[in-house]
Amino acid sequence: MWEAWPSGRITLNLILDLGLVSALYFAIMKLRTRIQIDPEQDIAEQLRSVGITPTQQRLQIAELLFSRQQHISADQILAMVNLRGARASKATVYNTLGLFARKGLLRELIIDPTKVFYDSNISPHHHFYNLDSGELTDISPQQMELVSLPEPPDGTRVDDVDIIIRTRHSTTNH
Repeated sequence: MWEAWPSGRITLNLILDLGLVSALYFAIMKLRTRIQIDPEQDIAEQLRSVGITPTQQRLQIAELLFSRQQHISADQILAMVNLRGARASKATVYNTLGLFARKGLLRELIIDPTKVFYDSNISPHHHFYNLDSGELTDISPQQMELVSLPEPPDGTRVDDVDIIIRTRHSTTNH
C-alpha cells in the first residue's frame, strides 16, 4: 500500500516472506545519497561536508547517534543529551534529527504515526519490529526478496523502500 506523507514523500509498507534480495531494491537505494558518519573522524568536518553547520548541540547529538549503529527515538536522544549535562530542547533534537535524515546521515523509520526511530546504519537493510517489546532488529538485505514494485502515482517517483516486518513474541495471544 502506498502512503503519501505531508512532506510529499511516498512510503511503501509491505509485509513479505523472507527470501533473497533482488537488484530492484539496490537500484532504489542508489537513488538516495547517504553518507556514513565515521565516529573516529572529525564529526564537525563530516557535517560541514554535507552542508550542515556544526553547532554545539548538533555535535552533541551527532556524537551520541554515530558512536555506534543503533535504532533510537528522538525522546531517547533528548534524555541522553540532557543526562550528559548539556541542555537541548525537544524542538532542537527533532529538528536536528530531521536535518540529519534529509542529508542522508540517518534513516528515519516510521513504525506508525506515533513511533519514529532513527537508524544510524544507513546501509541497505530492513527491520523486524517487535510489537510487544518495541525492539527493532536489522534484517540483512540478503534475507529478503523484493521482485517488483507497483508503478507510483503519476508525478511521483520511488524515493526509498523501508520494509518493516511486525512481529510478536510467540507466547503472546493476539
